[in-house]
Amino acid sequence: MSVAEPRRIVLFRHAKADWPQVADHERPLAERGRKDAAVAGRKLADTGISFDLALCSTAIRTRETWKLAVHELPHRPKTVYEERIYEASPGELITVLNETPDDVQNVVLIGHNPGVQGLAEVLSGAAEGDARERMSRRGFPAAAFAVVSFDGSWKSLEPSVGTLLDYWAPSE
Repeated sequence: MSVAEPRRIVLFRHAKADWPQVADHERPLAERGRKDAAVAGRKLADTGISFDLALCSTAIRTRETWKLAVHELPHRPKTVYEERIYEASPGELITVLNETPDDVQNVVLIGHNPGVQGLAEVLSGAAEGDARERMSRRGFPAAAFAVVSFDGSWKSLEPSVGTLLDYWAPSE
């Protein structure tokens, strides 16, 4: 893999969570979340991106979202459950992504707001079509994802180096 080839990051917010009397980290998906996670997985498959790596928060709702979404993909990437993604700021998420080996081209990061939305905004110095306008209008609801492309090594990932290629969110 050449660092000259564009890399893609899909920033995927967990699906709708339930609110039982448990610690935030232990919250499971709601019924709607389970449905939306599978639909999001089909939409991820429709992007045509072959993921080399999935970086997933250790929270129950992100793990459940990924488990349901990945079944819709034609290729199951290596998955790493990363504690630092839970409650991470955009800067902390960039630090996690900077550690990605350069033989990895495409990554899906399954995390939480406001960090995931913030990272999509921070990385996207440019945007294709109406992707930025759609993301600004819809916000980043549960099960939404943004596709960002950038050139260079993972260590060079920093604010404004990317292009927002696409944005998808489930229907309300």
